[in-house]
Amino acid sequence: MSANSQSAFAHMELLRSSLIPNYLAPKLTAKRYLHHRERELNFGIPNHSFSKNTGATAKRCAIVNSASERGDADTAVVVEKPPPKPRLFKVLPGRPTPFGATLRDGGVNFAVYSRNATLISLCLIRLRDLPEKRVTEEIALNPLINKTGDVWHVFVKGDFEDMAYGYRVKGSFSPEDGFYFDSSKILVDPYAKAVVSRGEYGALGLDDDCWPQMASPVPSIKDEFDWEGDLPLKHPQKDLIIYEMHVRGFTRHESSDAKFPGTYRGLVEKLEHLKKIGVNCIELMPCHEFNELEYYSYNSVLGDYKMNFWGYSTINYFSPMARYSSAGTGNYGLGAVNEFKYLVREAHNQGIEVIMDVVFNHTAEGNENGLTLSFKGIESSVFYMLAPKGEFYNYSGCGNTFNCNHPIVRQFILDSLRYWVTEMHVDGFRFDLASILTRSSSLWDAVNVYGSAVEGETMTTGTPLSCPPLVDMISNDPILRGVKVATYSRSMGLWRPLSSRKLSPLGYLVRMEWQEYLFSQYRDVVRQFIKGTDGFSGALAECLCGSPNLYQKGGRKPWSSINFVCAHDGFTLADLVTYNEKHNSSNGEDNKDGENHNNSWNCGQEGEFVRISVKKLRSRQMRNFFLCLMVSQGVPMIYMGDEYGHTKGGNNNTYCHDNFINYFRWDKMEEASSDFFRFCSLAVNFRRYLPETYRFSCAFASMKLIKRYFFLSSECESLGLDEFPTAKRLQWHGHAPGVPDWSDTSRFVAFTLIDSVKRELYIAFNASHVAVVVALPERPGYKWEPLVDTGKPAPYDFLANDIPNREVTVQQYAHFLDNNLYPMISYSSIVLTLILDLTS
Repeated sequence: MSANSQSAFAHMELLRSSLIPNYLAPKLTAKRYLHHRERELNFGIPNHSFSKNTGATAKRCAIVNSASERGDADTAVVVEKPPPKPRLFKVLPGRPTPFGATLRDGGVNFAVYSRNATLISLCLIRLRDLPEKRVTEEIALNPLINKTGDVWHVFVKGDFEDMAYGYRVKGSFSPEDGFYFDSSKILVDPYAKAVVSRGEYGALGLDDDCWPQMASPVPSIKDEFDWEGDLPLKHPQKDLIIYEMHVRGFTRHESSDAKFPGTYRGLVEKLEHLKKIGVNCIELMPCHEFNELEYYSYNSVLGDYKMNFWGYSTINYFSPMARYSSAGTGNYGLGAVNEFKYLVREAHNQGIEVIMDVVFNHTAEGNENGLTLSFKGIESSVFYMLAPKGEFYNYSGCGNTFNCNHPIVRQFILDSLRYWVTEMHVDGFRFDLASILTRSSSLWDAVNVYGSAVEGETMTTGTPLSCPPLVDMISNDPILRGVKVATYSRSMGLWRPLSSRKLSPLGYLVRMEWQEYLFSQYRDVVRQFIKGTDGFSGALAECLCGSPNLYQKGGRKPWSSINFVCAHDGFTLADLVTYNEKHNSSNGEDNKDGENHNNSWNCGQEGEFVRISVKKLRSRQMRNFFLCLMVSQGVPMIYMGDEYGHTKGGNNNTYCHDNFINYFRWDKMEEASSDFFRFCSLAVNFRRYLPETYRFSCAFASMKLIKRYFFLSSECESLGLDEFPTAKRLQWHGHAPGVPDWSDTSRFVAFTLIDSVKRELYIAFNASHVAVVVALPERPGYKWEPLVDTGKPAPYDFLANDIPNREVTVQQYAHFLDNNLYPMISYSSIVLTLILDLTS
């Protein structure tokens, strides 16, 4: 062997011995080997807590191969190597589970998934250095020691006070292969439990940066919260009254007089308002961490700046929105976690459940030309649906599509949902664009998932699956089975009700008991009928019964349908009766954005400044809509502000406004429009029912439990049924008893409903421009008594017990009711109850 060959061989052996533990070395026991590797990993740490030889000043040397370019014999030169920068932390190999940052054995274990990364570094950052994007300590993970399978992990001990972390991930940047690794970015851990960047809502970063560096606080044993014995309320789904709300918008307006406006704590200050309405479940618009500056730009129309106000653009699925917290970055970012817990605990104390609006269909990272914040830079080809050449599929309409049915991603989603239930005590979830949960992943293979091929199943990325594994996992998870789950089913390329067994993957599992927002069913039918459109009387009857045409064949129940007339996207209830057309010019998009088909009616004049007769008609129509919502089988949902008649000026797409347009106006609530608030509260509580046996059991329970339920009353039990009503309980009528009119020109629907509390209810809707006198069904020994008449001025629109001289008011109807008749003016609705006839 030549000298050069011998030199090359020796050099290879030197490289191998430096890379491969124990290569050609004396056999070491497992304990001695781990000790040996620990010393290597912590080489150069002078901290006295980790090393006894703190006084030593050893010189670090290295052997460098200095072979000449001419092929001369090698010379080994010993050069002095500068001492490495002292480490602040003790580093050990760590464990691959669980994902995220986890307290363990006096330190923190970090674990993150990435299949195709070539190197990952854990970046530890002091919060004071975060704005400057300075890394305090960067720990490179050795793939031979700190990687198990596709999981990178490390265990670190040290002083983590005021410390955040992120990951620097190196790998190939080849978009055509679906790889978007960028080692210049510090990425947010997908399993981080909080995200910190800016402490103040809407505040720009350094140099007016809309996307300042984000990181996640390292967990600490100080992170504790006293739940005070909080337990799930477990309201029956059929008894829910849902209130869709925006955390910031609810108390941000100065008229709220909240001590902590626009925050979780501010919301707690106003829970009493929700109790007055009769709400027992709040649905929070997105509270996962998102960037409100995502759409930041000057809006010349209003002279302010556009924001991502709604928040449907998630950055992290384990973290509560930090800038909805009065703590901001306090407690190194974890103050928001405890403040969200405080909201849930106090809501439960008031008998109100908390449901989160979650957005697992897409993230804030956009398409292949978008941002790199977390998922995209860690393993883009796994977390997103990618086309063969690396482009992002866009089934969500928001730039990307989360790869929900990939094994790694569906486990991630399951872990997130479990976390919010077990650690944050939320009661359920509303899945935005839920049909994406049913689409096949980029690596879909039915054989690997189910053990065999599925007949008729295609393998194309994004194809709707008949048996989506994610939906099945959520439905049968032992932790999630007991929580409320609702879906909003619209998505790009998949516009259909999820309850259809032939069309919908969610319809195949009756046992799932997933509720659905019928975005194109209940809302549009009720809007069309109430405004007086021909041909909707039969469709309205279906909606009043809980939409059995959609659910009954699948074995589901009336409460599978979540009914709403208005929601955050679209007209408010007041605008629904004020505008024929959208008025979105304040968005700065030339009125081109937003829905064009609103099924609204301005009642004769466009806008707010109209004649008195138009205002009176609008007032009736608002009551008609709200009453219809409350007397329909299914679960009603009220949109924040509709209870007092909030207006957005005809804007049906207020996604970008952090101002009075989206703020709850507490001053308006206190004005004359509060007459409508009274009507809404009475209508909600009329619908509410608490069984006698349950109320009696509460009397023997703890005072806290009594406090949760004391405001409930037993008004009637027939408006939230377990089963679809049949002819034994429900009878349809027209202008004459028992003669309903289902013709295309009919604008009148009436029915009677047997009720164990009120004996029987008579409910009618006259959506015609013509007044009518209706004949009521005869009930020997009983007579009908008016309760609700939207044609009457307040407070006589609802004859509750708070009406002075109520008996005198009721007597004014006697000349009609004694003859089993009742007059209804145009565009009005009524509710009558059956009472004993003491004169017969």
